[in-house]
Amino acid sequence: MQTSVYRDMQLILIVFMTVAALVLLALLAIHIGFHPPRRVETGSPADFGMAYRETTINTSGGKRLFAWWLPAAAPSPAIILLHGWGANAELMLPLAVPFHRAGLNVLLLDARNHGRSDAALFSSLPRFAQDAGEAINWVRTQASVACGSIVLLGHSVGGGAVLFEASRRNDISAVVSIAAFAHPEWTMRRYLTRFRMPELFVCWILRYIEWIIGHRYEEIAPLHTACRVTCPVLLVHGTADKTVPLTDALIILNSCRGRPVELLAIENADHDSVDKVEEHGDQLVDFLARTGIVD
Repeated sequence: MQTSVYRDMQLILIVFMTVAALVLLALLAIHIGFHPPRRVETGSPADFGMAYRETTINTSGGKRLFAWWLPAAAPSPAIILLHGWGANAELMLPLAVPFHRAGLNVLLLDARNHGRSDAALFSSLPRFAQDAGEAINWVRTQASVACGSIVLLGHSVGGGAVLFEASRRNDISAVVSIAAFAHPEWTMRRYLTRFRMPELFVCWILRYIEWIIGHRYEEIAPLHTACRVTCPVLLVHGTADKTVPLTDALIILNSCRGRPVELLAIENADHDSVDKVEEHGDQLVDFLARTGIVD
């Protein structure tokens, strides 16, 4: 009898330890799978004929953010460019060109865990937004920036982040959001379908990530945050985007009817086609002109 009980206890312990190991492996896989690859810059704004200086932005959380500052010749508005997941400031340089030529100050920022910025435990849309907020505070201290004129531009996750940050403050003059998803849960589900996981496990992953980032998806979803932004918003999206389909941009646009939100669709541009977006730089600058930010 005692032998049977002992064997049962052994079996329960083995099952418990196996389940615990599987859970730990799953958590590790989630953190590894959703940790962005780090790409360090190899070029600089000088490659595009633009004068600049490297700078470090110290954050309230003790992290240091790397950035390039391209000052204007005279006090002018400033635009902050924020890259997407796994990218860096260098990949946003083509978009800096038309704005710098139009006379704006330009800040190209590396978010935490990206480029030459400090590492952090994880990255997320809210953390990208926090880094954008730190950049805003830094830009306001620069003598070449005209009072009260800051524009935010972000790509992909950065596009969702600048919408989220702008929705929480009233000191932004305009927002340009490129290739942003409409809802983070939809994007996560599109990504997870390739692994053919049971729905229960997918739901568990989604809830776990919400717990880790400290925000509900509904709170940070661009289809909601874009509508809460008080300044003009330009959504830019490629018609050939396979990562985040154009329908996401249309959903954001339709959800914000009556708000100052408009859409620029770029023909044949894919998700990472920053070069194709740069070809429409005159339209981006024209958007700022129509909002009274540039002449």
